[in-house]
Amino acid sequence: MEHPTAPAAAAARLSLADVVARSGASAQLLSDCESLGLLDDTAHAGRYDERAVSTLRFVRRAHTLGFDTPEVVELHALWQDGRRASFDVKRVALERADDLAQRIEELAHMKRLLERLAHCCEGDERPECPILDELAGLKGFAGCEARRA
Repeated sequence: MEHPTAPAAAAARLSLADVVARSGASAQLLSDCESLGLLDDTAHAGRYDERAVSTLRFVRRAHTLGFDTPEVVELHALWQDGRRASFDVKRVALERADDLAQRIEELAHMKRLLERLAHCCEGDERPECPILDELAGLKGFAGCEARRA
């Protein structure tokens, strides 16, 4: 199979709308890819070829997996490099997986904290609110343990 970024002898020219529709990406993502230099030589006078569709799909999928822009640029360069070492791709993926694992732990901690604060809040007509007190640094959990019982 031909590499998606290989030059095509008679590449069909596609409009921006065609590229967006075929790739499932947005016009904004196309613009972002152009500004990052990811669509080199695929656009001429607002017309694109199938390489642009492939690139947009690649970038969209990379973003869906949580890769940030610098990582997407690095992965795109590796994708285009037929002599790349798969180790380099694996390294980027594992670093992102580690970052995601850390974010998941942080989010789980925030969730537990919010649930605990919500448990401490009476949720009635009175203005006292441990949630707001905690946000303001005013000991939102003070006296909560006694109310739990």
